[in-house]
Amino acid sequence: MQTLDGVDLNLLRVFLAIVEEQSLTKAGERLALSQPAMSYSLARLRALFDDPLFVRTRHGMQPTPISQELAVIVARALDSVREALRYAERFEPQVSTRAFRLSLSDAGEMAYLPSICEEVKRLAPRIKICIEPQPVGQIEEALRSRKLDFAIGNLPELTSRTRHQVLFEEGYVCVRRRRPEMAKRHKLTLAEFVEGSHVLIRSVEHSHHAIDDALRSKGVARNIGLEVPHFVALPGVLAVTDLIATLPRRLAELLARGGGFEIFELPVPIPSAAVTMHWHEHFHEDEGIAWMRDLLMNIMRRFAGPAGAGVSTSATARKKPAVKRPGSARASASEKRSSK
Repeated sequence: MQTLDGVDLNLLRVFLAIVEEQSLTKAGERLALSQPAMSYSLARLRALFDDPLFVRTRHGMQPTPISQELAVIVARALDSVREALRYAERFEPQVSTRAFRLSLSDAGEMAYLPSICEEVKRLAPRIKICIEPQPVGQIEEALRSRKLDFAIGNLPELTSRTRHQVLFEEGYVCVRRRRPEMAKRHKLTLAEFVEGSHVLIRSVEHSHHAIDDALRSKGVARNIGLEVPHFVALPGVLAVTDLIATLPRRLAELLARGGGFEIFELPVPIPSAAVTMHWHEHFHEDEGIAWMRDLLMNIMRRFAGPAGAGVSTSATARKKPAVKRPGSARASASEKRSSK
């Protein structure tokens, strides 16, 4: 087994440059290395990983299967090294080029991402936001390994295992295309709800499937006429059918802005869902994480209007995003953390 002893970590920069450029010449130019130096480095890489790594073709240096797998790992490792070197530096939002990785469901992307991007680009125009949805069961490890910086959504499975903040409570409503006979009504009758044909959204990232569990507890079952894996297909489908969708209120209000859809209260009450933001204890005092955490809290607070109860008291404690030095950030009273 290879160890770090005697391994030149600059070889990893050479490896990644060849992967991305698919050319020794272009990779060398990017790294300011001569052709002989690049050839020598590639030979060392091949010996190190016991694999050809790249095959010359008329389309350039094509990575082998092992090289393709290594590329993901090496890129992540170099990102971690850059973060380590950056850690002692003061985080300056206006000039930072840091990338922040967030997990959102597609419903969250539709409802919250425009506001997040608008505010981030205003305050930190060079920062990069990467949306990387993860299955719930993988989020904790992704936060621990820095594959993710934050996860936002209805994620009750994570509240005992991560740092988190309740942002607001999200209620559910029904949405269907506008129909003259439904004008000026604000609620579907129980009979209309039960007899209607419904859309079931099987979002793998988050917990909207709990809707049917809550309805069944009230003795109500939906007649499912369509199942889709994502929310993004809903507007087009609802516009040309009489299907009914049960959605988070804020997403429903977003869809209804164009005037083609109507929102109705559910005929039976079901519990609201807590929308929470999660991050890992290891990076709680990271200056950039602290800045982005406060910024996201302030942005998400805008969605806690009369539609659903407010943001918890501690979420409103910080009036504006504050840049913190490492070691100075402290958890607010309700930034909950439970040890395993």
